[in-house]
Amino acid sequence: MTPQIDQVRARVAAQKTALPGLYGEVDFDRVPERFTENPAESVAGGGRAPGVAPTADDLALVRAYTLMGDRTADAYAALMPTHKFGQLIGMLTAACDHGIEAVPNAPPELKAFIADMERIPDWLDMDLVREGARADLNSTANLAPYAIRGAFVATFMNKYSALPMALTGTLGHETAAKRVNETATFFATTVLPGALERHGPGFKAAAMVRLMHSMVRFNALRRAGAWDTGVYGVPIPQVDQMPAGLIPIFLMSYRLMAKGKTTFTRKQRAQVELARYRCFLLGLPEDLLSDTPEGIVRIMNARSQTLRRGFDDETCGTLVRATLAAYLPPDQSLGNRIHNGLERGFAKLFFVRQFLAGDARKAAAMGVKITAGDRAAFAAVALLVVTRVMAYRLALAIPGVKNLAEAALVRRIRRLLTRYGHAEFTSNAEQYRPAVGSMKAAA
Repeated sequence: MTPQIDQVRARVAAQKTALPGLYGEVDFDRVPERFTENPAESVAGGGRAPGVAPTADDLALVRAYTLMGDRTADAYAALMPTHKFGQLIGMLTAACDHGIEAVPNAPPELKAFIADMERIPDWLDMDLVREGARADLNSTANLAPYAIRGAFVATFMNKYSALPMALTGTLGHETAAKRVNETATFFATTVLPGALERHGPGFKAAAMVRLMHSMVRFNALRRAGAWDTGVYGVPIPQVDQMPAGLIPIFLMSYRLMAKGKTTFTRKQRAQVELARYRCFLLGLPEDLLSDTPEGIVRIMNARSQTLRRGFDDETCGTLVRATLAAYLPPDQSLGNRIHNGLERGFAKLFFVRQFLAGDARKAAAMGVKITAGDRAAFAAVALLVVTRVMAYRLALAIPGVKNLAEAALVRRIRRLLTRYGHAEFTSNAEQYRPAVGSMKAAA
């Protein structure tokens, strides 16, 4: 292995001494059950993309980061026993909005957290990030509102990676709707003009999401009987954050590789830069954020080929059903009820086609049953979405109309944010439930 791998392993092991109250009981030399070296036992089922098989270093990185939390944000979340929950949220919000100097007697942990997010990586090209945000306006405004639920369901396909969500009590329709809308809010916010600048709303949203993940880790690891590191590793490890942040550019890269292409166009490169910086702000290590089609596909394949396959109805099935049954609109008006029905039907088909290769039987086994009504909804929404996307694509290609089209898309996204509601990005320990059943299922 390369020296880089040794450095990563050292950072992983250092969590025990840096945060003994959180990671002191974790055996970082033990490979958790969730990690498998046999691709046939993994979620990939032994399949791999031609010519982009993960390297030994890719697999070693994934193995190491399966046990890596977020040392900086975790340290801040670990202040919960001595600071009120609302106080931690308030200080972070003030620091994001006005700078760390606006927080009287700011804890060192908060200073380190903000400094880590303010750090400018050597590879970052903010002009390219801004260009990527503009390139994503069309899909965010017109496709994402219908696809987000389906993409969210895809995160529940594996019991090892889905358990943190189940543990936090996100099993009811209301809480499931809240999490879907919060996810939609985060991604929509980050494409708005200036959102990812230092004092932009996207920067703050990333900080809040990052803290929420650390709060989940803290509460899971500190609650007796709530978590088995020998089975699951650490809660929400870095490798489990990759899919949410990289799925769009992974699919794009996969399609390019299938066509024999090895480089991005300028527009695609801008979209990749946006995704990479968004992930960086969320705390993902830079060596998981490749900037080439092959590198992106390799590291994502490395995760899927080492994550042990497993679906249990108590954890995964319940989350899937709760998310699909959730009512997402802000009220029960006739228009919103119709929208919810169409969106739900589209999301189900989108999930099956994008993440299950169209296998309706496999979907049914997970609790996703496709009806004739769902197919009709998918067809209607697909027609609407394609028409809107193509119309805006045409408008964006006309110099005299481009600025007007972008402004219209921004207005549409702002209306969507109002519809999604206020995102809290928090994790309430009082709602946590024991994970005993899930742990028995994994034994």
